[in-house]
Amino acid sequence: MRACAIAITLALGGVISPPGLAVTEAAWAQAQAERLWMHPQWLRLVHYRPGAVPGSWYSQADDPDFFLSAAGAHDPRAELAATLSAFAADASLGDAHAQCRFVARLAWLRERLDLGELPQPDCAAYRAFRDTVRAQRVVLVFPSYYLNSPSSMFGHTLLRLDPDASAEVGTEYLSFAVNFGALIDPADTGVLYAVKGLTGGYRGQFAVDFYFKKIQEYTRSENRDIWEYPLDLNAAEIERLIAHLWELRDIDFAYYFFDENCAYRVLELLEVARPGIDLTSAFALTAIPIDTVRAAQQAGLVRGRQFRPAQGTVLRQRLAQIPPVLHAQVLELAASPERLDDADMQVLEPSMRARVIDAAYRYLRFRQTGVARDPAIAQQSFRLLQAMQAEASALPVAAPVVPDVPPDLSHGSRRLAVGVWREEELQYLSLGLRMALHGLEENRDGFPWGAQLNMGHLELRVDEYGRLDLNRLDLVDIASLTPRDRFFRPLSWAVATGIERQWTDGREHRVAQINGGIGFTRAAGFDGLIYGLATARLEYNHGFADPLQPAGGLRGGSLMALGPLTLNGELGAEAFANGALRLRAELRGNWPLSRHQALHLELRWRDQRPDDTFAVGLRYLLYR
Repeated sequence: MRACAIAITLALGGVISPPGLAVTEAAWAQAQAERLWMHPQWLRLVHYRPGAVPGSWYSQADDPDFFLSAAGAHDPRAELAATLSAFAADASLGDAHAQCRFVARLAWLRERLDLGELPQPDCAAYRAFRDTVRAQRVVLVFPSYYLNSPSSMFGHTLLRLDPDASAEVGTEYLSFAVNFGALIDPADTGVLYAVKGLTGGYRGQFAVDFYFKKIQEYTRSENRDIWEYPLDLNAAEIERLIAHLWELRDIDFAYYFFDENCAYRVLELLEVARPGIDLTSAFALTAIPIDTVRAAQQAGLVRGRQFRPAQGTVLRQRLAQIPPVLHAQVLELAASPERLDDADMQVLEPSMRARVIDAAYRYLRFRQTGVARDPAIAQQSFRLLQAMQAEASALPVAAPVVPDVPPDLSHGSRRLAVGVWREEELQYLSLGLRMALHGLEENRDGFPWGAQLNMGHLELRVDEYGRLDLNRLDLVDIASLTPRDRFFRPLSWAVATGIERQWTDGREHRVAQINGGIGFTRAAGFDGLIYGLATARLEYNHGFADPLQPAGGLRGGSLMALGPLTLNGELGAEAFANGALRLRAELRGNWPLSRHQALHLELRWRDQRPDDTFAVGLRYLLYR
C-alpha cells in the first residue's frame, strides 16, 4: 500500500486544500510564492530531468512507490504539493508515513519552509538503518577496467561509507559500500545481456552492503585493482547523502551501460549531498566511470587517492622480487609443500627462501580463487602458511604496490581526430569522433597494457573534390592481449563489428562485418607483447557475387613501448568461403604530445587478389 492515502485537490489556480491542515496550507502558499518545485535541489531529490517538450519534466525514477502524487513522475509541482500534504498525515502510519519514507525531502523542506508542528511518527525502520550505517567519511571507489564483463569494461564506481574518519588503512573492512547496479536475470545469455544493458532492458537499484564483500569480489574473484578517492564532505552533507540513500532503497531506475549507469547515479547522490554543484550535466550521452571520478575532482570534492591492489597484482610484485631462475621452485613448492625440506630450498639465503615460500603461498591461493574448496589443497595452503610464519622475520618488507599513473590521470575518454591520407592515387582528409575509450597504440598511462576498448568510433572522409563520405564506423572494437606465462594463463581475445571499406574486384566497397579471435600473448623485450589469434569473420560485401560470406584466418603482431612512442605491427590473413583470400600488413605508431594530444601514424598494405593497395595516414588526436 502506498504510504500516503491522502486526497489532494489541486484547483485550477493551483491552491492545495487538504481539509483541516492549516500548517500545510501555509507552507504550500509559501512554496507557491517561491516556486519551490523549480528549485534545483527539489528537482534533484526527485531525479527530474527536462523533457523533450520545453517546460516539461520527467523523473528518471521508474518506480511508482517513489512518488506521492499520481502525476509525480512528470510534474514537480504536483509532487511537492502531495509531499507537503503527506507530511501532515496521522502519525499512526509509523514507518509507512511520508516523513519516515522521505527523510531527505523532509529535512530540505524544513530548511526552506515554516512547517510548524507536524505529526511525529515513529520511524523505527529508518532509525535502525541510520544506527547501522554510520559514516564520518565518504570515499569514491573506482574498481579498474574488467574486459570480461560488458557492464564492467569501462570500470565501475561506488561509494564507501567509513564509520571512523580517522581509522587507519585496513579498518575499511568495517565500512559499507553503496552500489548501483543492474538486476540481471541469471538466465540471460551474453548477447541478450549486452542488448538489454544497452537498451535499458534491466532495472537498476541501489544496494548497501559490507565493503569487504566488494573487496573480495573485485580484488580476488575478478582480479581488479581498486582506486579509492576520499571525498571532502562535511557531517551535514554526509547526513543528507545517507538520508537520500534511504529514500532510494528498493526504488527502480532504468539501467543503461553507457549513460544511466553506476557512475551516473553515484554523481546524483553527490549532487544531493552538496547542493549547488553540477556533476551530471556533462554526461548527457555517456557516463564513463573514470570521467565521473574526474568530475568529482574538478568540483573540489576529492582529497587524494589510495590504491588497493588485486590479488594478482600483489603476486606479480612478489614474483618480480625473485630471480626468474627460482620461479620453477615457486611452482614446485606450491604443488608440493613437502619440498620445503629439499636441499635446494635449504641452501637459499634466508630472505630469498622467505620470498619463495611467500610467493608459493600466494600463487596457490590465487589459483584457488573462485573454485570449490579442495581439502587437499587447503592442507597444502596451511602447510605453506606455517612455513611463512616460521620465516616471517627473514621476509623483507615489501614496498607498497602503486602503479606509476593512476587512471584519473589517463587521457580523456572521448577523442577527436583529424588526418591526412594517401591511398594509391586517392588523397583525402579524415574527421573522426570516438565516444570511448582507448586503443592498443594509444598512451597507456593509466590503462592496462594490451587492452583496447573502442566504442562508437565514427570516421568521415573528405576527398580532394570536397565530397564528404563515411570512411568507417566501429560500433565495438575490443581486444584483451594479456600476456601469458607459467603463473598467469589467460587467453587473449578480440571482437569487433561495424562498417569499413574494402577493395574487392577492382572497386572499393563499404562492407558491414563482425569478427573475433582467440589466442595467446607473450611478454617480449622493449616492454612489449607478441600476440597471435585464430580469427573468424562474417562480412556483407556487394563486391562478392554472394554478398554474405564467412571467413577464417589468423592475426598476429607485436606491440612495443619505446619510451613515449608505442608501435604496433600486425599481419593478418583471411580465407573466405567463396575462395577469396585477403592479406594485410599494418604498422601503427602513436606519439603523445601531451596527456590529451597525440600524433598517430598508420601504414597499411592490403592484398585482396587481384588488387593490392597501400595507404599512409597521419592523424592528430585530441582527447576530452
